Amino acid sequence: MKFVEKTDKTIAEAISSALSELNTTRDRVEVEVLEEPSKGFLGLFGNKSAKVRVTLKENPAEKATEFLEKILDSMKIPAVLKAELKGSSLHIEIVGKDVALLIGRRGQTLDALQYLVSLVVNSGDSNYIRVVLDTENYRKKREQTLIKLANKLAYKVKKFRKNITLDPMNPYERRIIHSALQNNPYVGTKSQGDEPNRKVVIFLK
Repeated sequence: MKFVEKTDKTIAEAISSALSELNTTRDRVEVEVLEEPSKGFLGLFGNKSAKVRVTLKENPAEKATEFLEKILDSMKIPAVLKAELKGSSLHIEIVGKDVALLIGRRGQTLDALQYLVSLVVNSGDSNYIRVVLDTENYRKKREQTLIKLANKLAYKVKKFRKNITLDPMNPYERRIIHSALQNNPYVGTKSQGDEPNRKVVIFLK
């Protein structure tokens, strides 16, 4: 990571000088005080200046887009990446002509890319960042499809009084099913099995 070391009369002045050189702001850096300032004999001789090391924090959005750009280049898919960090969630939208190729069957390709980006963003970082990768509004469309599916199957469970087990889903899609039916008075949901074949079961209460 990029850092600079600065010496000045006070810690604040040394930090200010470092921020100016890095062309950044205080909230985007980590500061380590290497030497405290001190006054010498009678305040005249042996005065000691402050010395700090100021390091730029890794930017999750920049880290993610740089990684994705390399993947898209290797796939020869021209696209524009729009990344926005909201708290502990990083939302990335891929915009372009042929980006539908990145979705794959039931979003499997998009999920795989999202997983890889998450690994890159969270490598060596103590604060976990949740990555949401989307293109052509697939996530929203998929959510609506799953909610409709959940309600349709819940009706069948109630009508035929028989549990229904869905196909394996990733954690994000399972949460949509659970959430869609959490207030249903007639059926409940549970997950069973191990990843990546974990499934949602809709059962009669």
